[in-house]
Amino acid sequence: MTGGNKIAPFSEIERRILLLQEAMQKKDVDGVLVLQKTDLFYFAATSQQGYLYVPVEGRPLLMVFRDFGRAVSESPLADIVSLASVKKIPQLLSDHGYPPPRLLGMELDVLPANLYFFYSKLFEQGSITDISTDIRLIRAVKSEFEIGRLRQSALLSDKVAAKVPELLVPGKTEVEVAGELEGYARSLGHQGIVRMRLWGSELFYGHLMSGSAAAVPSYLSSPTGGEGVSGFVGQGAGFKKICRNEPVLVDYVFAFDGYISDHARIFSIGTLSADLLDAHQAMLEVQDETKNLAKPGMVTGELYEMMVSMALKRGYGDHFMGVGEKRIRFTGHGVGLELDEFPFIAKGQKLELQAGMIIALEPKTIFPGKGVVGIENTHLVTEKGLESLTKISDEITVVSG
Repeated sequence: MTGGNKIAPFSEIERRILLLQEAMQKKDVDGVLVLQKTDLFYFAATSQQGYLYVPVEGRPLLMVFRDFGRAVSESPLADIVSLASVKKIPQLLSDHGYPPPRLLGMELDVLPANLYFFYSKLFEQGSITDISTDIRLIRAVKSEFEIGRLRQSALLSDKVAAKVPELLVPGKTEVEVAGELEGYARSLGHQGIVRMRLWGSELFYGHLMSGSAAAVPSYLSSPTGGEGVSGFVGQGAGFKKICRNEPVLVDYVFAFDGYISDHARIFSIGTLSADLLDAHQAMLEVQDETKNLAKPGMVTGELYEMMVSMALKRGYGDHFMGVGEKRIRFTGHGVGLELDEFPFIAKGQKLELQAGMIIALEPKTIFPGKGVVGIENTHLVTEKGLESLTKISDEITVVSG
């Protein structure tokens, strides 16, 4: 490896590679072939079409199909070669002095079955094992470099939220306000793509939904759904007109230089009913109580159960994170380069929190026919608990109109 670049410095990439090699040694893995786009960016600082081979010892080799020139300018890795065909990978590895891997690690959580069969034949002298959990655990604990990037994204999330009152007018449709807000986010540098790892999951900026539409469920792993503009999309802002005296949920992701801040605030044109105001205040209390409990060593599944108990104690057990048997069984999730990173504050999870993890904590209450209230902030796990990276007020913002 060699000198750094503006995307990620050499020292940062080297640290990540060394952590991966330590994980490989524990699993007796000879080499890892990184294919998934986000993991490739994490370990090589480029998202060009490439294949990163990491040996258990020694320097990694980045093999680029397209675009080689861009990859060279973006990645701080020293060994970058052009690749004419994926079938040439074993030969390229041999040419650069790498012995055939007896046990090859790959990201089997996202690798399609056909590609698994292809690579099994390509590396027929050995076998393939899953390395995805090890990679995700490495990515879960952020460096100071990454935390700095996440702080930038969080500040931009705050700017987007601060713009909302200028755009809310009775009679505007959800999708109209969403388009205006997303255009503003783009002008601040939003990358326009929100990456998710879970198969079949996708998101466009986030959710802007009003009143009863916000409580419409969807397939997405989220307590809120929305009508969407069509059944093909099946989530998010739709053509419902925004009315007075109803909650407007703005649950948006800001993605800057790859790094994600997840952020939700409630707005209203005029005042809301007392039951909605009380429920929102209860969710702020759940958030504040959780921030003091979420310290290194806390088991994520236990933290989830504590949050459920907090909501139940305040009288919102039937509305917390959804309604009915299909309610979402999580209250927070890790963020970084993807929206669904480790750790998950979810039922049955055994992972312990560590300092440096980033969590989007999102206690919300769902009232079918009325709307959604609650909060979401992106937090850093510290020895003292959670530090919120997003700073704009958590209170409901009332807009005159």
